Amino acid sequence: MTTRDTITRTVAELDGGDTALAFDVMRELRPHLTDADEFAELVRAQRREGYRLVVAYDETNRLVSLAGFRHMTNLYAGSHLYIDDLSTLPAARGQGHASALLRWVDDEARRLGCAGVHLDSGTPRHHAHRLYLASGFVIPAFHFAKSL
Repeated sequence: MTTRDTITRTVAELDGGDTALAFDVMRELRPHLTDADEFAELVRAQRREGYRLVVAYDETNRLVSLAGFRHMTNLYAGSHLYIDDLSTLPAARGQGHASALLRWVDDEARRLGCAGVHLDSGTPRHHAHRLYLASGFVIPAFHFAKSL
């Protein structure tokens, strides 16, 4: 599904063949990724688990923002879309690209009959938190992790 919003921005889902196009944008969020081919291979592995990648292009048709998500079902949330990755190039921040992607994901969740959309966000990412709260997200829990 490809859509165009009122700010001349195109939002489209990437298929497997064009995944590497999103590498520079993903590196803004995941700087440990250093190789576009390795990134594309990791995304291919995630796609086998249901991961999807939707991107926003600016008015010059430059890929500037992305959202990686998957459809999940679990006991605490039922059927929902979970956003693993949401990233925008620094020069394109504050221009509505991530908001357009969040609206696209919301529409896709409704289309799939999901009960909601979920995501986790790092505690120091205050600008992102403002975006999520303005987009209707709430903070219902803390996320805990343990390295082994």
